Amino acid sequence: MRTTKAKNAIKTSWQRKVFMICNLFFLSLISLICILPLVHVLALSFSSSFAASSGKVGIWPVDATLESYKYVLQNTAFWHAFVVTLKRLALAVPLTLFIVFITAYPMAKSSQKFKGRQFYTYFLLIPMLFGGGLVPEYMTFMKYGLINNIWALVLPGLVPIFSVILLMNFFRDLPVEMEEAASIDGAGPLTSLFRVVLPLATPAVATIALFCIVGHWNSWFDGILYMNHPKNYPLQSFLQKAITTYDTKTLTAKDMTLMRLISDQTTRAAQIFVATLPVLMVYPFLQKHFTKGLVMGSVKG
Repeated sequence: MRTTKAKNAIKTSWQRKVFMICNLFFLSLISLICILPLVHVLALSFSSSFAASSGKVGIWPVDATLESYKYVLQNTAFWHAFVVTLKRLALAVPLTLFIVFITAYPMAKSSQKFKGRQFYTYFLLIPMLFGGGLVPEYMTFMKYGLINNIWALVLPGLVPIFSVILLMNFFRDLPVEMEEAASIDGAGPLTSLFRVVLPLATPAVATIALFCIVGHWNSWFDGILYMNHPKNYPLQSFLQKAITTYDTKTLTAKDMTLMRLISDQTTRAAQIFVATLPVLMVYPFLQKHFTKGLVMGSVKG
């Protein structure tokens, strides 16, 4: 009874109300700082060439037009880079999740159950703190024929140590009674891993999947480094080149006519927004797993 009264007093106190108002204001300000640049890029992509070049565009389109998006939809190089990035994700995300999952599970066991645990812990931590450098990595890729190969974009980030540590700590918090009950019922280690532990690890796996998707989607330097031809560029490498270099010599007569209605500024904005849209669409489906109870209701009695 006293505990309930104390909780109600905390909820209704003026200090609590002031804190909630300040907290709401601060979070709203941070949200605006994150959202307004994206809104500006969206408004710029829908604006006319003259409005964009004269600096009249704020958070609302000026002389609204769809010509920039028509140009992007007709740009085969943009969509080819888009497909390269999709292939990269199709290879990298499942492999990364599988390797992280089967690596973190034994690492979460005690030293009595996993004798080499301490050795493998240092084996994983040392590369996280010290790297061999860019030149040895490039020479290694060149020796094994991975230059201009999509595996050059997948292999370097195949085992993210931070994700292994994140999932390993998650496994440590799981009640051991669940695996013990599964073993009593005749389940082996792999059955316990994929039929008992994996369903409970959905929030952690969703978080790691989101990290992996965003990391590969936004990566641009490795594409420029390991791909010698623009046709092999992933999407972000293509956009980086399009933003930093704009060569009018490669434009056709049809493109020059279209450039009267649009500009390189509005075209870049349209490409950036189209490239950002898939991640914005994926995020809500993974967000629901972040706030779920990790093991709520998994242990009875």
